[in-house]
Amino acid sequence: MNIIEIENLSKTFTTTFGKKTVKALTDVNLSVEQGSIFGLLGQNGAGKTTLIKVLLGIVYPSAGTCKMFGEEFSRLHLKKKIGFLPENHKFPNYMTGKEVLTFFGKLSGLENPHLSKRIEEMLELVEMTKWSGGKIKTYSKGMMQRLGLAQAMLNNPDLLFLDEPTDGVDPIGRKEIRNVLLSLKEAGKTIFLNSHLLSEVELITDRVAILHKGKIIREGNVHDLTNKKEGYRIVVDTELETSLDESIKMKYELQKVSSLTYLLRVDEQRPVNDFVDHLRGKGISIKEMAQEKNSLEDVFISLVKAEEKN
Repeated sequence: MNIIEIENLSKTFTTTFGKKTVKALTDVNLSVEQGSIFGLLGQNGAGKTTLIKVLLGIVYPSAGTCKMFGEEFSRLHLKKKIGFLPENHKFPNYMTGKEVLTFFGKLSGLENPHLSKRIEEMLELVEMTKWSGGKIKTYSKGMMQRLGLAQAMLNNPDLLFLDEPTDGVDPIGRKEIRNVLLSLKEAGKTIFLNSHLLSEVELITDRVAILHKGKIIREGNVHDLTNKKEGYRIVVDTELETSLDESIKMKYELQKVSSLTYLLRVDEQRPVNDFVDHLRGKGISIKEMAQEKNSLEDVFISLVKAEEKN
């Protein structure tokens, strides 16, 4: 079941007196499966936050349709099923962490004793229990992110929107937050994640979409996007330049990486098995062979640069 379904969604902002228009989103089509972690990637100004605000009903689309939980996204009762951590969120400096969660919990309709119990559970989950009595003005950026995540989860939502959830968090804290998100996924929650930290996104997301200047330029399974099916790194026991037949050299693209390490490019017309059989026929020993893999960051940069050239 798709918990989010977006079809041909566009958003155009009009400046004062309608003198100028800005297209923030153009014909966006997306679907997010229930119980998954979905990553939305893009440069600053790509339209990521605008898309999240549309889904939350903070701004309305200029065209297109959007459904959540199988219903029109603007239905008020759906808000009870949603948690939201905005980017660069602010809490009143004079309040303590626990007071912040109490305030937001009551806004969500939670009452004691359930609210107090839920606050304690969330503080423990994000490892903020010992700082819950401290004033917000004493919190670091990482502590603010942890408290913001606890706030987003207070009402036990089925769908979480997280805008840069690990921004300003140290490496250990980022791993702890990843573990929290993965545990929420195991519990059947759906997470819509927006982050600049592509290495973080790659570790936990099931699918991602790359947004560029308001348009989706690529969407897919993380493994499929980062898996270079045509590339193999091969380590052999002798240099191949003088060992291979000329016909093989012409047929395959072979790049020398180091003295005995090569990068082999293949396609459907040039299967890797034929190359391996040729090496064995020459008595060349293959010490190591591994399929090359791009990082999500590599894919992102490559796609954005290609779009910029168009």
